[in-house]
Amino acid sequence: MSAKPFAHPYIPNSAPAVKEQMLKEIGLGSIEEIFADIPQELRLKEKMNIPPALTEYELERHVNQLMNKNITTKEYISFLGAGCWPHFIPAVCDEINSRAEFLTAYAGEPYEDKGRFQALFEYQSLVAELVDMDVVNVPTFDWAQAASTALRMAARITKRTELLLPKNIHPDKLLIIRNYTSPDLTLTLVDFTEDTGAIDLADLQAKLGPNTAAVYFENPSFLGSLETNGQLIADLAHAAGALCVVGVDPSSLGVMEAPANYGADIVCGDLQPLGVHMHYGGGQSGFIATHDDPTFVMEYPSRLFGIAPTEVEGEYGFGDVAYDRTSFAKREKGKESVGTQTALWGITAGVYLATMGPDGMEELGQGIMQRSQYGAKQLASLPGVELKFSGPFFKEFVIDFSQTGKTVKEINAALLSRGIFGGVDLTAHDPQLEQCALFCVTEVHSKEEIDALATALASIV
Repeated sequence: MSAKPFAHPYIPNSAPAVKEQMLKEIGLGSIEEIFADIPQELRLKEKMNIPPALTEYELERHVNQLMNKNITTKEYISFLGAGCWPHFIPAVCDEINSRAEFLTAYAGEPYEDKGRFQALFEYQSLVAELVDMDVVNVPTFDWAQAASTALRMAARITKRTELLLPKNIHPDKLLIIRNYTSPDLTLTLVDFTEDTGAIDLADLQAKLGPNTAAVYFENPSFLGSLETNGQLIADLAHAAGALCVVGVDPSSLGVMEAPANYGADIVCGDLQPLGVHMHYGGGQSGFIATHDDPTFVMEYPSRLFGIAPTEVEGEYGFGDVAYDRTSFAKREKGKESVGTQTALWGITAGVYLATMGPDGMEELGQGIMQRSQYGAKQLASLPGVELKFSGPFFKEFVIDFSQTGKTVKEINAALLSRGIFGGVDLTAHDPQLEQCALFCVTEVHSKEEIDALATALASIV
């Protein structure tokens, strides 16, 4: 009896007739021919130990059982931040980004996506107004990629190869930037001061040189500190012939000055605070912004959408700006590959900013600062607990537990047993931060929740 043809229920194009047709279309006789270039010693010889496919009902039940083991920020109070922050998401954001015509990471194609082009143009316009720049790209994967691309843009513009970055940068972001800019660009880290956590200006000045392409800093920094010397940092960079690249948390710009107004040549950041859920750490989306200067615009590798009149008087259309500078046009000669972009989160951020407006963003920033200042004061009043840095901060701050006799790991485990996600352990980040934790307080935290954290910590330490 011949074997019955098998099509796997969860693997596309696994039906034998379909596979045969696809092979015939590309002129091959077997699937093995596709992998002819892979050396035999790298191939798996035995069959993979994969259990039989579950039915759809069994699979759904199995996945739900796994997911039910998770504890989310809906059940527990969370003071985690460090690049993915808890913010309130207006219902309209999810209503719009779940529509079928928007529900993809891709920016779309000119022959079929006029609506998405317009939505992304509106997003670009709103972010440009927020950061006080003129040109904004279709979003990258995250802040780390946006910063990496911004620094490569700066290196191409200045024709230099050294980048100065703050030592208080997120370690994961630093790894991504290092990987993205190697091997032709070198990174040099600039110290931060022990008292404020801000960039050490003397160390910055000493490390600036004739090969410095850009000075990059973040405001707020990874450790929460505000760089009150932003204009001075930009002036030092410009005096050395370098560009100033600033990374920013967009939720702060309702109360903080836009980087463009204290010398930033390129601004980048993450859109996650603007209406995007945390998604188990994956709701990230980076943006890059510059002035409307061809020197900068032509160095963007990512897509830019603009508005232009059509041949019909009074009619306008939306489309790619300077498409020929992208890797879609240049292919292997492109400056950087465009690839998939997080266009859906750009549309979501546009919806969020349109909903909030200038007054809403100001109210958001004020509410965050009031709560975070209160939270830091409550925690720092506990015996043996100190606020690590004396400088101003926005929504994140570092708490020093080194005098309590307990490690951050122990403290966080005790908090978790009380239904609270504590701060991010910074012990491995830098010797200056041993037994320190980064706490995040935003508009979603009530006074009662902050007090609950302080009470729990008082009983632990």
